[in-house]
Amino acid sequence: MLSVRTNQAVPLSIAQVTDMHIFANQTQRLLGMETQRSLWEAIERIRIKSELDLLLLTGNISGDGSYASYETVNNLITPLKIPTYWLVGDCDRDRIMEDCLNTGMFSQRKVFERGGWHFILLNSCVVGSSYGFLSAQTLDWLEQHLIQATPKPTLIALHHPPFPIGSDWLDTSCLQNSEEFLAVLDRHHHVKLVLFGHIHQEYHRHRQGVDYLGTPSTCVQFQPQSSTFKLDHRFPGFRLLQLYPDGTWKTQVERIPVFRDSNIAIAHR
Repeated sequence: MLSVRTNQAVPLSIAQVTDMHIFANQTQRLLGMETQRSLWEAIERIRIKSELDLLLLTGNISGDGSYASYETVNNLITPLKIPTYWLVGDCDRDRIMEDCLNTGMFSQRKVFERGGWHFILLNSCVVGSSYGFLSAQTLDWLEQHLIQATPKPTLIALHHPPFPIGSDWLDTSCLQNSEEFLAVLDRHHHVKLVLFGHIHQEYHRHRQGVDYLGTPSTCVQFQPQSSTFKLDHRFPGFRLLQLYPDGTWKTQVERIPVFRDSNIAIAHR
C-alpha cells in the first residue's frame, strides 16, 4: 500500500477501474480471458466495499466499441449505486459512450469536486491510433481548470501513461507530447495525483511533488519492463484510493483470482 497521509479526517474513497475490454458477445475472450466474467468478479469485490464514494473508469471500457458492450457495463455497474465517471480509451467510441453511459449513476462530467478534491478527466485519445496526445486546446482547458481549482488538491485522470514506463513495445503508445503536459502540471503545485490505465499493470512514479499511478486491467495483464509483447501471470485488478481533504492520500491495488485460458494461442500485432 502506498500512503501519503498526515491527518485523521474522513477520506473520500474511490475505485479506479480500467481496461475492461467488454465485447458485444458476452462470452468473447481477450487473449484467453473472458472479459465480462473478470469484470463481474471485480464488481463483486467492489460491492462489499460499501464505503466507496465514487468510481473512475479510465478508458478501454469496450473492446469493440459496440453499443451492446457499453450496455453490459451499465447493467453491471448501475446496481452498485455508486456515482461513476468515465473517460475515453483508444478502443472506445466516445459518441456511443455518451449515448449509453449518461443516465442513473453514470455522469459525463469531466470536471467536478468531491470530498475537498478537484477532479479533471482528460481525453488523451487520437482517432485510429493506440498512442495518446493532448491537443493545444485540451492543454489550455486543463490550465484554466487548474487555475480555478487552486488551492484545492487535484487529481487528474487520463487513459494513456504520461511518459515512457520502461517497456519498449508499450512506450510506443504512451502520451506523445508528455513534455507539454508535464509543463502544465509543474506550474500548479496543488496537483497531487495523476491516474492512468492502458498499460495493464501496476505502476508508480513520483515526480515534482506529483504521484503518477498506473492501474492493472480487470482482464489480462502485461509483463512490466518487457521489450516485446508478453503477458504477465498476475491476476486482474483495480485500484482503491482514499483521499483526505488536506491533499494526503493512500492507495492499494486489489487483485481478483481469475485465470485466463493459457491454451489459447496468442497473436499480437
